[in-house]
Amino acid sequence: MFKKGEPNATENLGKTNRIVYATEIKGDITSEADFRLDGLLHGNFTCKGRLVIGAQGKLVGDIKCANLDIEGVFEGTAIVDALITLRTSAVVTGHLKMKNLVVEQGAKVNSTCEMHAEAQNTKTAEKGEKK
Repeated sequence: MFKKGEPNATENLGKTNRIVYATEIKGDITSEADFRLDGLLHGNFTCKGRLVIGAQGKLVGDIKCANLDIEGVFEGTAIVDALITLRTSAVVTGHLKMKNLVVEQGAKVNSTCEMHAEAQNTKTAEKGEKK
């Protein structure tokens, strides 16, 4: 059914990649699975799943993902299909675009926020223009 050595899409569900504390990466990261960042990333991040920036984590760059939890520091632009959660310890600077936003008391946010109705909003707009 599946060829040996070729992972199927469901194999990534429930798996989390991780960059641990005291690790610094300069460059872009792309991941099919969920991801937790407890170190430092200077670069862009793209993920089809959920990204968690831990309390000791810092990301300076742009993010594109399905869901985003921020406990640490984020500086840049985040485009998120569904939910952004800013925890009490979060420090966020930049631009956030998402469907839903949760901000816990104590989070420090110096950002512009843009909410969209659906992740597929672009396709809906294109269909409407063809009428």
